[in-house]
Amino acid sequence: MDLLSDILDSLSLQGQFYFRTCFNSPWSIGVPNYASTIRFHYAMQGQCWVRAGEEAPIHLRQGDLILVPAGAAHVISDTPERKPVGLERVMEDNDYSGGPLFVVGRGCENTATQLMCGHFTFAEGSDHPLLRSLPSLIHVSASMRSSTFWLDEALRLMARQMADDNPGSIAVVRRMSEIIFIETVRSSASQSQQLAGLMEALSDTRISRAIQAMHRDVAMHWTVEALASEAAMSRSRFAARFQELVGCGPLTYLAEWRLQKACALLREGRISVQEVAGRIGYQSPAAFTRAFTNMFGESPSAYRDKLAA
Repeated sequence: MDLLSDILDSLSLQGQFYFRTCFNSPWSIGVPNYASTIRFHYAMQGQCWVRAGEEAPIHLRQGDLILVPAGAAHVISDTPERKPVGLERVMEDNDYSGGPLFVVGRGCENTATQLMCGHFTFAEGSDHPLLRSLPSLIHVSASMRSSTFWLDEALRLMARQMADDNPGSIAVVRRMSEIIFIETVRSSASQSQQLAGLMEALSDTRISRAIQAMHRDVAMHWTVEALASEAAMSRSRFAARFQELVGCGPLTYLAEWRLQKACALLREGRISVQEVAGRIGYQSPAAFTRAFTNMFGESPSAYRDKLAA
């Protein structure tokens, strides 16, 4: 089982494209918080600075990519110290009406900063140690790309699609962006100790077998002893190693994963709450409803009804 693919499929990863920019100096834009998304900016031409919260600004050069997890507010600007103007105000001042090209200033001259901007979304209620382990900013430089073939090729193809502006280009960009997210996560583990640990867990010969067992049969009455047996490790060594790499205990991981699988089943909308409870290992719908409500703040029925509205 490809664990990373299974996680992202269950969380319903989707790429969304906003626009390609032509920003002419001076400019500085405050991008507001947008919950439950991971924004991205890819520098097709020129350079800019990106800063989020108290983090030091990052210099984005041509060919660089940056991801901003957790929908965090951030600033993109031509110089690191320029005071930002809110995104909505900049759009209004430059008569941007929602098309694929967002121009600030003179137009698309050779000196303009051209960015490809968009975001990644996940299904309502999505949560996983993978998402929690992402650093506040993920910077992929052009030099880092050179050692990651698939990421480099995907970014080049995405840039060509936007430059050619052929029919279907935006649809291609959306799908390519999902590949780019996966490749970026795999190649950027060194930027976060938590992310590095989780990626090691997904590839570790022993720990990954236990995670695969939970994913393969989520309804099984797993115990720490049973999972340790899957990993061919002692109970104590397995529990400590799992906690070290994943950031939570194996039974906590299992409980959270069951509820994420419940969300995926409820999004399909074709089976009852009682059947969902049974499929993910709960002995009664009442126990499932309590656990679901404690995690998401609403009942399984309310969650499904909201998505169907």
